[in-house]
Amino acid sequence: MPARRKAATVAAVGLAPLALTALAASPAAAHGSMGGPVSRVAQCYAEGPESPRSDACRAAVAAGGTQALYDWNGIRIGDANGRHQELIPDGRLCSAGNDEFKGLDLARADWPATSVRSGSYTFEYRVTAPHKGTFTVYLTKPGYDPAQPLAWDDLDLSHPVATATDPVASGGFYRFSGTLPERSGRQLLYAVWQRSDSPEAFYSCSDVTFGGETGAAKGGSSPEPSASAPSDEQIEEGTGRSTVEHHGHGDDDAGTSAEPVAEAASAGPAADANAPQAAGTSRRLAETGGSGITPYLAMGGAATLAAGAAIVFGSVRRRAVNGVGRLGR
Repeated sequence: MPARRKAATVAAVGLAPLALTALAASPAAAHGSMGGPVSRVAQCYAEGPESPRSDACRAAVAAGGTQALYDWNGIRIGDANGRHQELIPDGRLCSAGNDEFKGLDLARADWPATSVRSGSYTFEYRVTAPHKGTFTVYLTKPGYDPAQPLAWDDLDLSHPVATATDPVASGGFYRFSGTLPERSGRQLLYAVWQRSDSPEAFYSCSDVTFGGETGAAKGGSSPEPSASAPSDEQIEEGTGRSTVEHHGHGDDDAGTSAEPVAEAASAGPAADANAPQAAGTSRRLAETGGSGITPYLAMGGAATLAAGAAIVFGSVRRRAVNGVGRLGR
């Protein structure tokens, strides 16, 4: 093979992996959690990761560290693809089986709760990176006992209280309507957001009370804090402490994939002594992510690289052929 043609082939072959890399490098991004009724993790983050007010949130920090609260918008499984019950064991629903968030699985009757009533309800999902997909919200069955670990059988899976596909995000929230059935006392809403542009799914637990105030703890021993969502200012302030990729849609971490990977340690002051050392060993990050435009940007870059390789190959090949023709003359 002539030297020029060989060089063109090498160039084309060398650029092809770069194009594929650009496609594969679409990073995962933080996405959100239920904001109304507020989820456990968002509620505890709103209280303040370093000094939460409620007994339940303090217990969650004691069990799993403060980093889980800074990562409030990252309870997810990257390769879920609808296999929620298969991948998440009983007793681990609120953490989605992720050890970093294990404090959220504590079976307690004093989690700060949102007061609700039966009837129509507008759900609000706090989102930090919008994606196409379907939201499904389930309510616990009558007789639910919050002092027992939450199991799939505790949820009325046959009758979701809300479903919404591709709602439009506005003001930092997805809003969609549902209907709460008749219940009494303390219950729990379990939200699943399954993306359609990726196998990734997100999960959250929201504690609610029907037909009563949230200010009196069970037994009347002490006031129980009402649930409240984090403010925009709180979310902004905690961004630097989060280890979840968001807004800019990722870093250059090669470990961002659909396979279980070790959690990246926070840099500098973001590192927290209470955070579990192996917090992310069961964490699954998404194969694709970022905003809806991110994969297309990656595809465009890959296409450009591939086109460039083709041009280089074609140009050198034509020169080689013309050179042979001239020699023939």
